[in-house]
Amino acid sequence: MAATRTPGITIGADGRFFIDKRHRGIRIGVRVGATSQEQAEQRLRTEMQQVDIDLARRPYARPTFADCAGRYLTQSQNMRSIEAIRIHVRLLVQHIGHLEPHQVHDATLAPFISARISEGACATTINRSLEVARTILHRAARSYRDEFGRPCFEALPPLIAMLPECERPPYPITWEEQDRLFPKLPAHLARMVLFAVNTGLRDSNVCGLEWSWEVPVPEIGRSVFVVPAAAFKSKRPHVVILIDVAWSVIETQRGAHPVWVFPYRGRHVGTMNNTAWQQARREVGLRGVRIHDLRHTFACRLRAAGVSAEDRAALLGHSNQTMVGHYASADVGRLLREANRVLNRHETRTVLRVANG
Repeated sequence: MAATRTPGITIGADGRFFIDKRHRGIRIGVRVGATSQEQAEQRLRTEMQQVDIDLARRPYARPTFADCAGRYLTQSQNMRSIEAIRIHVRLLVQHIGHLEPHQVHDATLAPFISARISEGACATTINRSLEVARTILHRAARSYRDEFGRPCFEALPPLIAMLPECERPPYPITWEEQDRLFPKLPAHLARMVLFAVNTGLRDSNVCGLEWSWEVPVPEIGRSVFVVPAAAFKSKRPHVVILIDVAWSVIETQRGAHPVWVFPYRGRHVGTMNNTAWQQARREVGLRGVRIHDLRHTFACRLRAAGVSAEDRAALLGHSNQTMVGHYASADVGRLLREANRVLNRHETRTVLRVANG
């Protein structure tokens, strides 16, 4: 091939012209054939004009599921669950990203579901992905418009069927299982799960814990964290009592980030249920243990240590009463003493499988 006077146009030994050029990021590749230089240049101009037309139309083109998912992620940046949403979107796009929204339904989702089952994902986890797909499709149906301002989709997307879920009983871990599992975790994640199993906080509350929620209580020589109602499942503020191990973790985290108590590489962590957690579970033979089972473990250890039902409810955030505004009272000190009893391994060793807290 020999270059010609026009960049992007070459000529072969047989006199045939070829076009190989990138215009506005789009590759143009055309066999022009036996023609003149002027005709080859005109063909190149025509192809470049078509690229310009296609790019101008692209904002109004029918979007793919990947396009809709990208827009949804952009709109969801401030959601606390954004990291978990990213994981579900990445899994979905691998299978259905190329489809238009109206092509996404139970039949086209079947390969995705089969692949996730073969990877060991449970029905509940797969359903969370399907729920994300539902949300993306419904938002797309309401928001996408053509160049005339009309909806791109004639109707709402078809209803996506959820998999039947068998509710799995809680699986509080034993001390021996904890000793096997936690050392397998990366240091930052090990501190997070150690904090969770000693406070009973849910995954989202541990990941979303903020320094601005810390309230010093001089009477007990340490702080509590007051999780605001908007961030707690019961929609009531919750006072987190920091037993000795949890307090030690907090002291270790000081200075790591100005906002988040448990950052990773300077960023907010979306979930503890990540690849490192799942790999560690497999290595120690505890594939069925979920992050939420750390909360069950704390609850069961409280019961095994003889902590009253009323105090267990307050420590876990089940109580209808709130201590917010009274965290300097003797009640906080008493709850701290009661909760610290879970650290006595001998007293909390034998009933973990039969108590649900």
